[in-house]
Amino acid sequence: MEHVYATVVFLAVLLFLLGSGVWVGFSLIGVAFTGMMLFAPGTFGQIGDRMMTAIWSSSASWTLTALPLFIWMGEILFRTRLSEDLFKGLSPWMNRLPGRLLHTNIIGCTIFAAISGSSAATVATVGKMSIPELRSRKYPEDLVIGTLSGAGTLGLLIPPSIILIVYGVTVNQSISKLFIAGVVPGIMLASLFMAYVIGWSLLRPSKMPPAELKRSFSEKLSQSLYLIPVLLLIAGVLGSIYGGLATATEAAVFGVVGALGLSAVQGSLTWETFRESLLGATRTSAMIALILAGAAFLTLAMGFTGLPRGLATWIAGFHLTKYELILALTIFYILLGCFLDGISAVVLTMAIVEPMILQAGIDLIWFGIFLVVVVEMAQITPPIGFNLFVLQGMTGHNIGYIAKVSLPLFLVMVFAVFLIVAFPDIVMFLPDSMAKSAG
Repeated sequence: MEHVYATVVFLAVLLFLLGSGVWVGFSLIGVAFTGMMLFAPGTFGQIGDRMMTAIWSSSASWTLTALPLFIWMGEILFRTRLSEDLFKGLSPWMNRLPGRLLHTNIIGCTIFAAISGSSAATVATVGKMSIPELRSRKYPEDLVIGTLSGAGTLGLLIPPSIILIVYGVTVNQSISKLFIAGVVPGIMLASLFMAYVIGWSLLRPSKMPPAELKRSFSEKLSQSLYLIPVLLLIAGVLGSIYGGLATATEAAVFGVVGALGLSAVQGSLTWETFRESLLGATRTSAMIALILAGAAFLTLAMGFTGLPRGLATWIAGFHLTKYELILALTIFYILLGCFLDGISAVVLTMAIVEPMILQAGIDLIWFGIFLVVVVEMAQITPPIGFNLFVLQGMTGHNIGYIAKVSLPLFLVMVFAVFLIVAFPDIVMFLPDSMAKSAG
């Protein structure tokens, strides 16, 4: 009965604070402090000491240093001519595929996701170039926006992913393994998006604009030279991790140096862009650090109440199979994602969810990728879908319209979740192969 009372108190305080407009990090700290006052013995000063210890323990992590570095790398590239170069390099090769230049949205987002780690940055960077270009060529507006909305979520999955770093730190799992595990699902999801565009264009050929003039192979190749700097940066960052040459943090340093070099060569590195990129990375990193600090204190408070263990025992009493538990968690995270951003949803719930998935025999690496795909889906669901807000500002459409045209891509992602649940080797093949080769 005490667990039910604790759950009601935690939820009531959290909803009140979030509804009052308090930042997520401070809301988590407020909930935890309330829980400690009500359910944990000790004076006000002792609770403060416990809070400081929990926050320091969560932040004093070498693994976590990769986070601000990868964010800074994405911020630097966001201010270069990267999106323009992506479109120039990709468009000559897309003209023969059904759906033609719409695929530049998907492939462009896939490439930028591999050097950004942020869903919102991926949408904004690719969209600022592709939307005017595709509109000028009279491509269907719903597909232009829908493909960008869906493919932009790849920024959360394809490494280096900010949310995978946060998840790995939260559950004490290898960041490198999580990065490697995200590669095949990321490529699979991008391929499913492209398959949807191909199918749509084959069924409605009259709605597609006429094909552009054919170019010779040498002309296509010369245009592809624009992609070389980007691909070299991706290969350098991810190759150093997969090859065992660098940790995620060291690879992030290489990424920042490479991004600065790339922007300098492009002529877009000025004191103003350097300053703006550094300030943008600082703001984002500080926001995530505050959320992680609040989550660490909340985890401690929940430990004093025994809430995670009690809820895990309660759910175990339903005798759910592994697949029933996964279905329940899928629905839970989609609903939660309607009101919280992905990082907040992960750190807020893992203290409760981790014991349940371990008890069900679910691998934490596999669950991390599953969780990110489900959280990706929440990026394009109202009322708080970050990609929807980014696209609203870029296109002038209202949230309802953008959510409607994003629905088919949402369903594609539901199918992707089904695939990784039915065939877990999609996620685990590369990490297992790497472990065997290392052994």
